[in-house]
Amino acid sequence: MQPVASTQPLNRVRRLALWWRRIGADWLERAKMREQAFMIAVAIVIGVLCGFGGVGFRYLVELMHLVFWGDWHATPSYLAGLPVWRLILIPALGGLIVGPIVYILVREARGHGVPEVMAAVATQDGVIRGRVALAKSFASAVTIGSGGSAGPEGPIIQIGSAIGSKVGQVFQVSRKRLRTFVACGAAAGLAATFNAPIAGSLFAVEVILGQFGVAQFGPIVISAVIATVISRHYLGGEAVFSVPPYELVSAMELGPYLILGVVCGLMSVVLIRVLYRTEDAFEHFNRCPNWMKPMIGGLMLGLMGWMIPHVYGDGEFVINMILNDQLTWWLLLALVFAKLAATAFTLGSGGSGGVFAPSLFLGAAAGGVVGFLVVTVMGDSAGAPGGYALVGMGGLVAGTIHAPITAIIMIFEITDSYQIILPLMLVCIISILISTRFNRESIYTLKLLRQGIDLFRGQSLDVLKPFHVRDVVRDQKDVIDPNTAIHEVIDRAVEGGGTQFYVASDDRRLHGVILLGELSRVMTRREGLEQVLLAEDLAHHEFPVCVPEEPLNRALLKFEESGLSELPVVDDMNRRVLVGVVRYTEVVALYNQELMKRDTADGVATRVGLSDRMDKVKIVEGISMIEWEPPPTMWGRTLADIRLPSKYNVRVMLVKKRRGTGRAGEIVPVSPGHDYRIEEGDTFILYGPDSALENVPQV
Repeated sequence: MQPVASTQPLNRVRRLALWWRRIGADWLERAKMREQAFMIAVAIVIGVLCGFGGVGFRYLVELMHLVFWGDWHATPSYLAGLPVWRLILIPALGGLIVGPIVYILVREARGHGVPEVMAAVATQDGVIRGRVALAKSFASAVTIGSGGSAGPEGPIIQIGSAIGSKVGQVFQVSRKRLRTFVACGAAAGLAATFNAPIAGSLFAVEVILGQFGVAQFGPIVISAVIATVISRHYLGGEAVFSVPPYELVSAMELGPYLILGVVCGLMSVVLIRVLYRTEDAFEHFNRCPNWMKPMIGGLMLGLMGWMIPHVYGDGEFVINMILNDQLTWWLLLALVFAKLAATAFTLGSGGSGGVFAPSLFLGAAAGGVVGFLVVTVMGDSAGAPGGYALVGMGGLVAGTIHAPITAIIMIFEITDSYQIILPLMLVCIISILISTRFNRESIYTLKLLRQGIDLFRGQSLDVLKPFHVRDVVRDQKDVIDPNTAIHEVIDRAVEGGGTQFYVASDDRRLHGVILLGELSRVMTRREGLEQVLLAEDLAHHEFPVCVPEEPLNRALLKFEESGLSELPVVDDMNRRVLVGVVRYTEVVALYNQELMKRDTADGVATRVGLSDRMDKVKIVEGISMIEWEPPPTMWGRTLADIRLPSKYNVRVMLVKKRRGTGRAGEIVPVSPGHDYRIEEGDTFILYGPDSALENVPQV
């Protein structure tokens, strides 16, 4: 009896933990019902976490400077006094440390970070692994701290986005809210980096989300403001760059600024192409393991830095020197090419860091060169070269990331001067016009496109991501034997209709497909061909097919590439036994219904808890929502098991769960996945065609 008694305290602890967990779940579901208050509260949490995360990352970079170079701030003058062997080998050592992290442990930590966040928002509903933040922090700090030509903004954006995603996952929010929280983290990260909350917010909307919504923008701004307040408290309220007073001396300067816009646009094109061609070169370099490639890139950087130490690191100190006219024009011209190569070596080889800061550096250097030429020609009628360098920073960022509003607002926040707005807008717009003329994709979206992710169609395809071909497959009982005479095929086509006819053997092994267009051409010369042609002769053997387990978004791509109205479904790509067909119209109908569900599910969730019963609701003509109580035979089974979409042509929008008993029980909406297990007392919100809703099994 003694062992039983000893387990009683443990059982009480478990029951208490379960009780607290249930109380927490109830509170969380009630909080979700208050849309605005919940979003604001979570945005504040994300802003606080990202603010401290940004501050911690900046301190970590400075610590790495101390570890590798022996000084908290490795300025060019300090580096110039170090032994040559250190200048060459330290970046290589940093690459050797980073390589295993980005190639073996966490591949998302490689490169600039922002494309990975954009891909997560577009194709994974904003789900980002939590360990990405830790790996990205360390890898980027080592890269930048050891002299790698990369910026801190990309890592901080990815870190902030990972924090926002993790917070959203903990609170079990909907997909739409999770994407908003990822954008909150990105905005907070960029705002904390550059002390620019407005630019951070616009970057999240313009680049990360790619769309603007009032409901989304509010939480994003709150997160950015909170992170900026924390960053200013610990890092100081001064601007990141030391900007002298700006003045547009004469309207005649707008001509040179127009030229600067063209220069920035062309430089943006060069930066994008050089970076990715260098990445391709390292990708095809097979004489060493992948994890050693950042070391080789660091060694190449070290050989360059030995001669021009200004290219090391994020370049913040050098940018300040350029803005205050402390460098000669010929050194600025050399830095344009040197920094471009240094950035390509660092990021192209697999180093971890952002491309935002190098873009600012190149814009400042190119603008400084143009400024010196303008001053030489115009004399006192032109402003200082530092003003052109400042505007050039915005121009190159706009052309590189294809986000002109973000670039304009960021430079404006840095200078706090209205006089800079006119030339800044002119340069940014000209730059992006030139850049998009040669590169449709930005430096971020091009990386995704090279990985097969097209953001212009990725979100549409993502709607179908949870579904498979088996969900919409239809039987195809009528097949044609390969040895059937062609005149019999024509007769069957005339009697049965259809546009595609499947040629299969007795065991239903698919041989090919006959298209109606081919039959039409044969029918015009029927008397001459019907005696010599068989179905096998007219069938197309190279034909796109699907398998039941294939994701439906991939099937949609096959429809778009082939232009066909239906595709055959086989059990296996090798055996090719015909099991049915999938029709384009049904895939499009499913896509439209899922798109409608995404747009309306959050609104429905805020209302279903207000009443015990919801009458039938008409959505559009012929499609409605109803409440449905699953019969006892379905209790304990998952939604994937009962296959409502394929069997009854209806889909689940929400589940109403009652917490507690009797009148005191509260109704809570839950967004279920395919693995949701049906429980007694669940009430489902179904939507679909009116005729299909009438056929759903009742209790």
